[in-house]
Amino acid sequence: MITPGTAARRASAVGLVLAAGLTTGLATPPAATATPPAAAAAAPAAGLGRYYQQRPHWHRCAQGADDETGRALDTAGARCADVTVPLDYGKPRGRTITVAISRTKATDTRHRIGSLLINPGGPGGPGLGTGLAVRPLMKETGARYDLIGMDPRFTGRSTPLDCGLPSGPGLLSAGPDRSGFDRQTARARSIAERCRATNGPLLPHVTTRNTARDIDVIRSVLGERKISYLGFSYGTYLGTAYTQMFPARHDRVVLDSALDPDRYNPRLLKGAEAENEKAYDDWADWTATRHGTYGLGRTREQVRATLDDVIATSAREPLTVGTAPDVFRLDGSQVPALLFTELANDTDPARASLAEHMSLLARAAEGRPTTLPPAFADLLRIVFTPAGSSVASAQTAILCGDVPAPRDPETYWRDIERSRATHPLFAPLTESITPCAFWDRPREAPVRVRHDTRALIVASTGDPRVPYTNSVALHDRLPSSRLLTLAGANQHVNYGVYGNACIDSTVNSYLATGRLPARDRTCAK
Repeated sequence: MITPGTAARRASAVGLVLAAGLTTGLATPPAATATPPAAAAAAPAAGLGRYYQQRPHWHRCAQGADDETGRALDTAGARCADVTVPLDYGKPRGRTITVAISRTKATDTRHRIGSLLINPGGPGGPGLGTGLAVRPLMKETGARYDLIGMDPRFTGRSTPLDCGLPSGPGLLSAGPDRSGFDRQTARARSIAERCRATNGPLLPHVTTRNTARDIDVIRSVLGERKISYLGFSYGTYLGTAYTQMFPARHDRVVLDSALDPDRYNPRLLKGAEAENEKAYDDWADWTATRHGTYGLGRTREQVRATLDDVIATSAREPLTVGTAPDVFRLDGSQVPALLFTELANDTDPARASLAEHMSLLARAAEGRPTTLPPAFADLLRIVFTPAGSSVASAQTAILCGDVPAPRDPETYWRDIERSRATHPLFAPLTESITPCAFWDRPREAPVRVRHDTRALIVASTGDPRVPYTNSVALHDRLPSSRLLTLAGANQHVNYGVYGNACIDSTVNSYLATGRLPARDRTCAK
């Protein structure tokens, strides 16, 4: 989405994996005038002044000939900097780390609004280049903002965290029986032990609360009294955390595919089985009308039966897909995970991509040779090889460091068995055990909503990753917010992705004027 070529494909692959959280009447908007550089809204906590008062060293973004995102940022006139923050905000004189940011400055300086920090979600997703993708979506409003990309602590170019894991982020299926669940339990325990052994001193500080504290340092470093925020998926929880921890330091806030903070925990996908069944059925209907292209079946039932056979075949013997050097062997825990991963977007291009990939796996299940499209090879590499270790390490550490998880493996097994009768494909994924069952308990309490926030919450009624009820719940907890609903779409992440003019124009109007819609609004698919 940012640039053509391998870097863009890798960014798309990571996004697929991570894309894994009332009043009426006209609200009084903040002034839609330029926000000049100013002192912080309030004095920083004791010992943190040197971080808040640092002056960034802006430099070119590219870090070598192969750095496509960096080159694209440079071409767009962006500059990058490393912001120093404390590892432990409770010990500001202790160890420090760096957080990488980019800034694409406003070109309409006469009507400049301020800085807009963008988080693409995850957790664990780097966001240095997000401004490049977002600015065109904002149309003329984009020229009025300094767009700020950020690699949250321990992601991307920020101080790294890598446990040396054998595979990337995302859940694997526990499969149809206890033996598969036991293998996933052993895998989860191994990941926790490896991260503790390789990065133990860092893990307690890999949290959403600390990333929110980093954002406030960045706000001050940018010279902003207040900062605007656009967050997608997990980025909505991060944005909510920032508004609750620093309620006087934010301006315009857009939360797309919002998480309910009261439900946020390491088992984020638990309870999303029905939404995924609906997305699967709708995709199967779409694919059945294109049997001549994909060969997966002429009805929904035939398409699902074909993929059931593919999954069963992979459970007996892993499927071999691709040609050297991109050869992968996919087993019965991985094939369901791939299907699940790609159901989060129901635009025609995304549906076609999933159908192409499943058709390829069906050929492999028949023992026929396959050639992988580059984007599919990148996705497999990120998810199932050590190439995805750093993303998986950060994602796991954030989820496990934010909220405690059940410790007893039998809790997860009972949940799988309870849900398996109605959701035999998805329950072994969404209800399965994670490394958080074996993680040290978090040092801080989870974020809770205690301050009202004037935010625009964007949601799809059929979101397979974050059920719509999450956005409704967050809206209820923020009486001054507005809920912008995309009706009838099985879509995770809406603004600028689904291509709905009603959604995009409403978000852009709010970012331009600071005025929320007079009341909640629903957009037709």
